[in-house]
Amino acid sequence: MNNYTEIIKAPIITENSIKMAEKENKYTFKVEPKSNKSEIKKAVEKLFEVKVLSVNTINVLPKFKRMGKHEGYKSAYKKAIVKLEAGQKIPAFTI
Repeated sequence: MNNYTEIIKAPIITENSIKMAEKENKYTFKVEPKSNKSEIKKAVEKLFEVKVLSVNTINVLPKFKRMGKHEGYKSAYKKAIVKLEAGQKIPAFTI
């Protein structure tokens, strides 16, 4: 994959991810399921101009949900947790 915006789909902004960004300098993103750790590292470094120390990936499985009489599954996705060098930040944590 050459286009870095196709690899990094969206930031995951939750209470837990905000705490990780503040305390441990780790940022969480939804990424393309077929991408690997080295592609994710290159994409984050090029898009945000930061130095990445490590990348951890997680395949999030679909979750069963029910809304009244309707039922189905939330979609599955791949999540990447990216650790940056000390002193570097991703501004506003948005894409």
